Amino acid sequence: MGGLTIEALNSIMARLGRSRVVGIDEVGRGCLAGPVIAAAVFLRPGFSLAGIDDSKKLTPARRELIFSQLIKAGASIGIGVVSAAEIDRINILEASLQAMVKALVVLNRDCDLVVVDGRQRLPLNLPQYPLIRGDSLCLPVAAASIVAKVIRDRQMLYYDRLFPQYGFARHKGYGTRDHRRSLTRCGSSSLHRQTFTYKTVA
Repeated sequence: MGGLTIEALNSIMARLGRSRVVGIDEVGRGCLAGPVIAAAVFLRPGFSLAGIDDSKKLTPARRELIFSQLIKAGASIGIGVVSAAEIDRINILEASLQAMVKALVVLNRDCDLVVVDGRQRLPLNLPQYPLIRGDSLCLPVAAASIVAKVIRDRQMLYYDRLFPQYGFARHKGYGTRDHRRSLTRCGSSSLHRQTFTYKTVA
């Protein structure tokens, strides 16, 4: 990937007197069904792994491969999940931020800086840097985007077995034409975000 490698990022942070950087990203924000899931990832100094990039640029097989390689390489990972019901209660922006905070809590690692994909700052008193297109520009954030995507896709495959009429295995809860047709035909399920889907099934 172009942009900030872990070496370049660590070099910048070293000049600022900081060296421990965590990348964080979320997935599922625009879906009609399922949770929003965030990942927080710490990569040790000197970490190197070919092929890490924004998860949207990778095939599912490639994401799974890189995910397993991250685990084998000892990447520290935290996952945060916010359900569809909670999204309806607090809104998707707050849910996304909450998922990222949860991921950091699960990661449970001291860090000098958190690089967050996007423009929003987390509601935490810690050094952080929102980076638009961070999943394409910053290695730890790209790794977090892959981890979050793999975990959420696996969850949606599980939900597909519980609710086969919606085709979650194909669209992962996004608002495809196929998904919208199934909503019109079957109505919404407990996995659907009612504040997102009511117009679809009206």
